[in-house]
Amino acid sequence: MSRPARARDSVLEAYERLLIEEGPRGATMEATAAAAGVSKGGLLYHFASKEALEKGLLERMEALAALDLEEMSAAPEGLIAAFLRTSVMDGSPIDRALIAGSKLAQTASPLATEALRRVRELWAGALRPHARDETAVQLVLLVCDGLYFNNALGTGAVPGPIPEGAEMDALIALVERAASA
Repeated sequence: MSRPARARDSVLEAYERLLIEEGPRGATMEATAAAAGVSKGGLLYHFASKEALEKGLLERMEALAALDLEEMSAAPEGLIAAFLRTSVMDGSPIDRALIAGSKLAQTASPLATEALRRVRELWAGALRPHARDETAVQLVLLVCDGLYFNNALGTGAVPGPIPEGAEMDALIALVERAASA
């Protein structure tokens, strides 16, 4: 039983990699099968259509977001600080899944747009008990978005500021003062 599950995971990983590296146009069913090392029939066994493949990738993204949130919720420094610290990309599975999902959303994919919206609401829901009001929740999310965006710019474009060490600690303190209940 683990072989088919592993083949399915290989297909999803290949599709994600193609989306990130080649974009949605390069992430065809044929290219995905080749990158996963499976036949087109093997790909179709797991994902009968491009929409099914996209749905599988987005379901995995949402599951990774839930796992990531569990880890952040257990952080000793608190949820807001954990959100800010994890908004600096490190190539983790959730980072890669979010990038791939965003690439799909940029093509006006309703599945991707809705999945990203659900992830955003998952995060907002977790932050609400730690924030004084809805504006504070949005402040945390927007600062996290900015950190993520600036980190993405550091990979070849005009690099944005990526706070580290004492700078990150100061940013966290500032956001926590502004947002805390």
